[in-house]
Amino acid sequence: MSARPDPFRCTLCGASALRWAGRCPTCEAWNSLEEISSTAEGAPLLVPVAMTAVSLGEQVPISTGIDEVDRVLGGGVVPGSVTLVPGAPGIGKSTLCLQVAVHAARRGITSLIVAAEESAGQVAARAGRLGGGGEGVTLLATSSMPDAVEALRTTDARVVVIDSISTMADPHLKSPSGGVTQVRAAAEQLARLARDRGQALLLVGHVTKEGDLAGPRALEHLVDTVVHIEGDRHHERRVVTTTKHRFGPAGEVGLLALDHDGLRSVEDPSATLVAERGPALPGSAATVLAEGTRPLVVEIQALVTPAVGTPARVAQGVSATRLRQLAAVLDAHAGLGLAGADLFVACSGAVRATEPAVDLAVVAAAVSAFTSVALNPRVVCLGEVGLTGATRSVSGAGRRLMEASRVGLDLAIVPPGTEIPDGVEAIEVATVRELLAVLPRLGGSAAVDTMRQWPTERASN
Repeated sequence: MSARPDPFRCTLCGASALRWAGRCPTCEAWNSLEEISSTAEGAPLLVPVAMTAVSLGEQVPISTGIDEVDRVLGGGVVPGSVTLVPGAPGIGKSTLCLQVAVHAARRGITSLIVAAEESAGQVAARAGRLGGGGEGVTLLATSSMPDAVEALRTTDARVVVIDSISTMADPHLKSPSGGVTQVRAAAEQLARLARDRGQALLLVGHVTKEGDLAGPRALEHLVDTVVHIEGDRHHERRVVTTTKHRFGPAGEVGLLALDHDGLRSVEDPSATLVAERGPALPGSAATVLAEGTRPLVVEIQALVTPAVGTPARVAQGVSATRLRQLAAVLDAHAGLGLAGADLFVACSGAVRATEPAVDLAVVAAAVSAFTSVALNPRVVCLGEVGLTGATRSVSGAGRRLMEASRVGLDLAIVPPGTEIPDGVEAIEVATVRELLAVLPRLGGSAAVDTMRQWPTERASN
C-alpha cells in the first residue's frame, strides 16, 4: 500500500507537512501552510513517448474580435490553452472575455461562460449592451467547482470563460472561498481539463492594491498566457499587455478604449498619444518605447514644486527607483538643485514606461518643469542615463526614431553612437550636463537666461 501524502502544503515553497503549523518548517514563512485535497488512488501511470510521435494538433488561434488584443496574443487564443486575465475592478476584464466569447460564437465556435460573480441575467444583459446576441453562447451561473468541472466535461464549447477564478470554491476543501488552496485547486482542475479537451480557457483574475496578481504565486505558472489590463477606470483608455505567453513573444502592448459598446482598438496608438499632448508646455518630453515588436511614442510629464518637509519623488507609470536615481544624478553631476523640491513624473496614456530608454526623457521633462521652459514639440529624447551622469544608447534606436519621425518628432536628443535614420536630425549628448546645455536652445532664446539663473537661485534657497 502506498503511503498517504501529507495533507498540508506550503503555498510559498511547496513543501508538504503532516500537520498544520503556524510556520513552514522548510522556508520558515508564517501562516503559509494550507490543506490540500487528496489525490485519486489507482490513477494510471504515464510513460515517456518519442517527441516525433507527439501530435501537434490544431494550433490555429481563435480571434478575439479586437485587433489590438489579437496582435498582443499573436492572432488570438489558442485551443487547449489557458489564459489568465487579471486587472483591477471595473477595468474591463469581464467585458473583454465576454466579447471574446460572443465573437467566437458569431463565427460558429460555441462558447461557455461560467459566471461565478454574477447571475445569468446580468451577463446576458451586458452582452445585449455590447451588441452581442446569445446565439452559440451558453451560461452557467455558479461558483461551485464540481458544477463547473462537469460543465466543461459535457459541453461542446471550444471557448470557455471562468469569471472569476478567485470566487470558485470546492465544498470538499475546508479552506474559505478565495483562499490560496481553493484558487490553486480550481486552476489546476480547470486547466488540466481544458488542455485535455482542447478548449481555449480564459480565467478572470483579481489584483491586489499594489497591482499584483491576487492568489497563489503558482497561479501564473499554471497558465499559458497572462494578459494584463491596466488603466484608469474613470477614463476610457486601457492598455493590454502580456507578461507571459507560451505561443509567442511576451511584452506586446495594445491600446484600447472602453465605451458603451465595449472594448475597441485604438487605431495608430503613437499618433493618438502624440495628438493628445496639446500645445508645448513646460514639463513635457516625448520618448519611444519598444515593448514587443511595435515601437510606441509616449509623453513623459514632470512637475517640480518647492518641498514642504521631506522632498517627495512620486512616479506614475515610470520606475520609482529610477526616478530617485535620476534626481540624484541631476543634483550630483549637473548641480540642478532638486534636493529641496518635490518631483512628480508620470507617463501619459496609462502606459508603463519602465525601461531605461526613457531616462533622457525623464531628465529632460524634469529640467523643463524646473526651469519653466517648454521644449520644441518636435523633440524626442531617447537614451539611458547612468549613475555617473553619462548617457548610453539603447537597443532598437533606429526603429524607434523612425516611428517618432512618422508622427512628426524628427529632432532627436540621443547619446553618441546612436543609429539615426534618414529624415531625423540628431543632437548628441554624452552627459546630463551636456543635456542641460542643449535644452535652452530648444526652448528659444528667451529661455536661455531662465535656464542659467533658476538652478543657482533655487539651490541657494
